[in-house]
Amino acid sequence: MPYPVITLGFAGLLPFVGLIVAALVGSLPLYEAARYFTQYSAVLLSFFGGVHWLDALQNQRTNHQLYVAMLPTIIGWLCLVFSGDLRSLGVLSLAYVLVLLYDKYVLALPKTLIISYTALRIVLTSVVVICHAVMIYLLQ
Repeated sequence: MPYPVITLGFAGLLPFVGLIVAALVGSLPLYEAARYFTQYSAVLLSFFGGVHWLDALQNQRTNHQLYVAMLPTIIGWLCLVFSGDLRSLGVLSLAYVLVLLYDKYVLALPKTLIISYTALRIVLTSVVVICHAVMIYLLQ
């Protein structure tokens, strides 16, 4: 996996971790941090739909992948609409796991790349899911 991919992947975790820390140390009110957290989570989830949209177009697939590519954006948007509800953070968290599983079995990447991509995504998704769980815990 190219170094910039790894660096940018881990940099994408900074808003999740940073917003939790900001809420814990009191530099941001908890509900404001949770709102920003949900917004960032929804936007980042949409990015993963774009990965499948591109894969479907590049590999000239007309099957379900093109349609499934729209789901992360729709789920993210619905979670923004209902962002005052704790369940939206749970739905976002679950969506990250489901997209990871879908990536593993559907993306048309070379075998060597899919293994390293999946390994990176497992680590990143695990941190994202833990951050969502922490934010849910803080909001209860």
